[in-house]
Amino acid sequence: MQQVYVVADNIVGPLGGTTRDNFDQVLLGNSGISLQENAAYAAAPFYGAMMAPGQLDTYTAAYNLHGYTTFEKLLVASVQNALEQTGITLTDKRTGFLISTTKGNIELLEQQPEGTVVPLADLQLFSSANKIAAHFKAANQPMVISSACISGLVAILTGKRLIESGRYDHVVVAGADVLTRFVLSGFQSFQAVSAVPCKPFDASRTGVTLGEGAATVILSKDNNNAAFSLGAGAISNDANHISGPSRTGEELAAAMQLAIHGSGLTAADIGFVSAHGTATLYNDEMEAKALHHAGLSQVPVNSLKGYYGHTLGAAGLIEAIISMQAMKAGVILPTKGYENSGVSMPVNVNNTLLHRPSAHFLKTVSGFGGCNAAMVFNLNS
Repeated sequence: MQQVYVVADNIVGPLGGTTRDNFDQVLLGNSGISLQENAAYAAAPFYGAMMAPGQLDTYTAAYNLHGYTTFEKLLVASVQNALEQTGITLTDKRTGFLISTTKGNIELLEQQPEGTVVPLADLQLFSSANKIAAHFKAANQPMVISSACISGLVAILTGKRLIESGRYDHVVVAGADVLTRFVLSGFQSFQAVSAVPCKPFDASRTGVTLGEGAATVILSKDNNNAAFSLGAGAISNDANHISGPSRTGEELAAAMQLAIHGSGLTAADIGFVSAHGTATLYNDEMEAKALHHAGLSQVPVNSLKGYYGHTLGAAGLIEAIISMQAMKAGVILPTKGYENSGVSMPVNVNNTLLHRPSAHFLKTVSGFGGCNAAMVFNLNS
């Protein structure tokens, strides 16, 4: 089967406008989460990982983005930076374009005077994707992946399969979401938003911290001295509840095992697991059970939500990129906010910076509707 390589990547978010900037900040233990006091979002202060005023403009100043939304600007900034690292262009018919998001331009509903009707096309995900594709003069129709919080990782897996099938030689995979009043109020309605920065897997965790950002990976059939390649991936569904995850973790475990075994590996080959780790009571418990069922309870596990918050459709991409950089640097990152285990199954949650080489790691994600995905990433020798 055609090997697929990661030949470029980018992250745009509160911690910086490049992958290097972001990884350096995470290595230092710095978080993009801070206390937000903005009545336009909520009546009371809340914690979130949000771009500073004017920060995004510094990343997009060189482009003519008049009339673009925050969501669209995030995507342009991230894709542009990634493309500049390669000779790959979206104008090539052999280059595909995938965009992952959960909410897209939902921010537009909050920016209009009361009674104003927002044109439907401005809110449709494919419309935004076409606008971004047109900016880059893409030769191919973009594809949108919107599958709740697993969207980013599913987009990477879809891009991999498109290259393996021979449909494209290269695929640009980008994802973004914006922290809006709509998103915040939705999670608040579930009483799922933490009053303090999130604490994944911790006994005192009280919920999620939300975030915003964008990320891009460029996949290729050509090695070009790429540092990383993609292993197998898999998707499963709990069929349990629209917002509550599986009570057993068996469905996520099945995706984990398919990804590991499909990569020709065993659990012992996995250097670490980059978990979804939202810090909600039920998600972390489900993941702990899944890790147990998949034979990964002794493997170091981390969650990056303490640095980025939950970035929804961008989460799988951002966290995969940071984890690839950690693997390249020979480290396993700590789970910011974790102190004492708060799950029923023993899990090796890492809360210190470990200097330990890894040749493979497993990325997992889960989302509303019971969806799960897992994928192996390899360090090229």
